[in-house]
Amino acid sequence: MKKTVLTSLVLVTVGIVFGAVLVSNFSGGVDIGFARGGGDVKLGGPAPITGQNSNLKAVSDNFIVVAKAVTPSVVAITVTASGKKTGKNMPHDFFHFFGPDFQAPEQQPEQGFGSGVIITPDGYIATNNHVVDGADKDGIEVVMADKIRYKAKLIGVDPSTDLAVIKIDAKGLPVAALGNSDEVQVGEWALAIGNPLGLTSTVTAGIISAIGRNINIIRDTYGIEDFIQTDAAINPGNSGGALVNMNGEVVGINTAIATTNARYQGYGFAVPVNLLKTVAADLIKEGKVRRGYIGVQIGIVDQTMANALGMKEVKGVIVQSLVKGGAGEAAGVKEGDVILSVDGKEVNAANELQSYVAKHHPGDEVTLHIYRDGKSMEKKVTLKVREEERVAVVDSGQKSGDGEEAVEAPKDIKFDNLGMTVRSLTTDEKKELDIDSGVLVSEVKPYGEAFNRFIAKNTVIVEADRKPVKNAADLKKIVEARKPGESLLLRVKTDRGAAFVALQIPK
Repeated sequence: MKKTVLTSLVLVTVGIVFGAVLVSNFSGGVDIGFARGGGDVKLGGPAPITGQNSNLKAVSDNFIVVAKAVTPSVVAITVTASGKKTGKNMPHDFFHFFGPDFQAPEQQPEQGFGSGVIITPDGYIATNNHVVDGADKDGIEVVMADKIRYKAKLIGVDPSTDLAVIKIDAKGLPVAALGNSDEVQVGEWALAIGNPLGLTSTVTAGIISAIGRNINIIRDTYGIEDFIQTDAAINPGNSGGALVNMNGEVVGINTAIATTNARYQGYGFAVPVNLLKTVAADLIKEGKVRRGYIGVQIGIVDQTMANALGMKEVKGVIVQSLVKGGAGEAAGVKEGDVILSVDGKEVNAANELQSYVAKHHPGDEVTLHIYRDGKSMEKKVTLKVREEERVAVVDSGQKSGDGEEAVEAPKDIKFDNLGMTVRSLTTDEKKELDIDSGVLVSEVKPYGEAFNRFIAKNTVIVEADRKPVKNAADLKKIVEARKPGESLLLRVKTDRGAAFVALQIPK
């Protein structure tokens, strides 16, 4: 029995030692010289490359210079929240906000970690709204790269861009250089600097892998997403940190990642620094953002939509609806207009227009280049402050001299080639929907043309080919006039408002 115990102890001891050796080696270990017989055992051989490529060395040296220059201006942020903050930072589908990483039992204070970028020498620091959202009154602490700690106060937040500004009481701080994010190009090198997973002052390298990304992660009604995408490794705790170009200029504030496990899997997203400049200046001066609005809801123009509108090229964004009394309506913009550019800058996605306008204030003027009914024109729009008004639903047709059409019994018409069935609306239904004419989509076939163009059951079609649709027979007549392969523009109404939709008549 004693022998068995002794043998077990020996095996356990050997196992512990062996395990320690494995861990030591795996994590790098140290070089050890063994002295035997009065001489050292020499390990390793000569370097395989005696001369270094000057171009490679220049790149490596540039990384070193940028890292040394920018790291002091990136801080670690610790946030304490007594409320249930965890729920606000849970993953959103495939795209995640990635910090702070709050973990604590329910009903107890939570503590999380993020990053920030010093933007003024007297202590103003930019970070993400989701980093400081819900923080206790004295629950924000900043740790500098040199380990000095400060209590910080919240200056202001902008949920629409997920940006925030905090301040510490200090002078002569190292300030980050802010670059021009409009000049960022896909393929250029970038460094991400922050404090991921509690590892302070971490620098990772990658490239700019895309620009102008809209990933639908900001849940604010007027969320503005025009992210710079990078493959530089970023993780929880990097939120609010710097995305830096090879000139040592901050070009973005790291904000979110694409992942299935809430950790780095290859793609991160940063708010462009040009948007930060406008937001931070407003928050510092006024404690809130003064943002101008055109007052339009816009959608993409694809090939089918372009064909339906008679456009020779696929470009621009279509005005789906207008805010009543908004700047766009006052300037003469109309539903169905296609905005091709703003102040000479082409816009081919909704977030491109949104992001550009977001850098302007109420009272600023922008020039829209518009396509309408085969003609190009310009509209000068004086931006207005956002009004919490409902988007105007366009009156879908003219009332005839004989009054509204009476429909005693709804009549179904099936469009097999489009994969949908419609029926005429009753007079009561029209009154309830506040429209003069229209047909109800009563059935949609999965993966048909209507389904693929996001027409759902209970959608109301109020116009086709710019003509009012009074009943199902009207729509049938218009559809049958189109040849296979041609596109048809519809005006539809759902519980989310009015919009234009284009269908292609199948061949």
